[in-house]
Amino acid sequence: MTLEELFAPFGLPAPPLEVRGLALDSRRVEPGFVFVAAPGVPLPHRKPLDGHDFIPEALARGAIAVVGERDLTLPVPYLRVADSRLALAQLARRFYGEPDRRLALLGVTASKGKSTTASLLHHLLQGAGVGTALLSTVGLRLGEEARPPVGHFTTPEAPEVYGFLREAADRGLSAAVLEVSSHALALKRVEGLGYRIGVFVSFYPDDHLDLHGTPEAYFAAKALLVARAEVAVLHTGLPHLEGLRSRPHLLVGPGGEVWAQGVREEEGGVGFRLHTPWGQGEVFLPLLGTYNVDNALAAAAAALLYGVPLEGVLQGLATFPGVPGRMEVVQGQPFRVVIDFAHTGKSLEAALSTLRRTTRGRLLLVVGAAGERDPRRREDIGRVAARLADLTFFTEEDHRGEPLEAILQALAQAAEREGGRYALVPDRREAIFRALREARPGDTVLLAGKGHERTLERGGEALPWDEKAVAQEALASLGLG
Repeated sequence: MTLEELFAPFGLPAPPLEVRGLALDSRRVEPGFVFVAAPGVPLPHRKPLDGHDFIPEALARGAIAVVGERDLTLPVPYLRVADSRLALAQLARRFYGEPDRRLALLGVTASKGKSTTASLLHHLLQGAGVGTALLSTVGLRLGEEARPPVGHFTTPEAPEVYGFLREAADRGLSAAVLEVSSHALALKRVEGLGYRIGVFVSFYPDDHLDLHGTPEAYFAAKALLVARAEVAVLHTGLPHLEGLRSRPHLLVGPGGEVWAQGVREEEGGVGFRLHTPWGQGEVFLPLLGTYNVDNALAAAAAALLYGVPLEGVLQGLATFPGVPGRMEVVQGQPFRVVIDFAHTGKSLEAALSTLRRTTRGRLLLVVGAAGERDPRRREDIGRVAARLADLTFFTEEDHRGEPLEAILQALAQAAEREGGRYALVPDRREAIFRALREARPGDTVLLAGKGHERTLERGGEALPWDEKAVAQEALASLGLG
């Protein structure tokens, strides 16, 4: 596509130069790119960057045009807009040829459970013969072809979203499951997308207040997914349910149209009887934690709405391989080692409570708290760790520009108020090795906070990281694994 064609809807004359890509980050600009300069996101813990300050760097890297919100005179075509992020989404959709028109989109949002629900739904559709893409925190899939996730974002920026959808459509796939975060909705990363089915699984009002400010604004961001869906799958436990139900919908959970009876927790997963308007049947879901029943109900309801037969849903739930970094069992004997992404007090409490019920010995924990995030998380994590783990190794978890020592002290002080046992081990690799050396037969060691992620952010560096590989290395050093 040429710059003239790309800018035509905005009424800005431009030369017929070939556009090779779009970028919001000046470091990702290459020759032939359009750079979109956006004001930074205001957060309580740091002064936001402003993309307009990086226009000279973008030009030096070969940008052939710039989009921004300021009144500027530049040596390349400059498109001034009222909202750079909205413009980025509109430009990305146009640049990639409106690929969403060629796919049935299924969006999934939740405070907890997005990745598991989205992965389950992808698995159910694939198993039914529906060629389906998956864009998720834990990775990307084009049918069964797996790719690593895009950075730390649950939902990447608009050019990556639309580029991925274009590739899925060009592969001949029929559908795409998108894990859609409140950040993505508020920051317009998925602007322009409409969903055949929108799934809203859970809502915790104290999450992500550093971005949204209030629980009401946080909920409103998530509710945008429902507003943009032809039909919604809604959990009965959601707040403000009456407002959401103004859209065509299917309710899941207690009192809903899709619900579970006789939930039972077993060593290898959870079992229950699935009730739906399409019939009922016995389910065994090979995932730890009864909270995964809600994720399974939501995915099953969306698959049934899409047209997957009930028998296909039952078989798909039973054969689900799990989600990397989500209650992932690395070793079962002589002690159990589990990796989970739990990085808030509530998610950590759910993970520890689940593991406690099937742990004969002690429950050991390795956990940290991210820097440049809501500091209240540290209090929550420290208190939950002290109450539910027998021994915690507090360590690093993407401290970014904040001093690691201050984060560790905040965790320790919260744990002390609850009377918990802990050790401070700043290096995460060392903390994992120490925890596994401490473990005895019958114990469970939970490695929490990093899950599937492939980088560890120290200061301004994003270092390669693989939690599972480090755990396996530690186990090998003990003659296990």
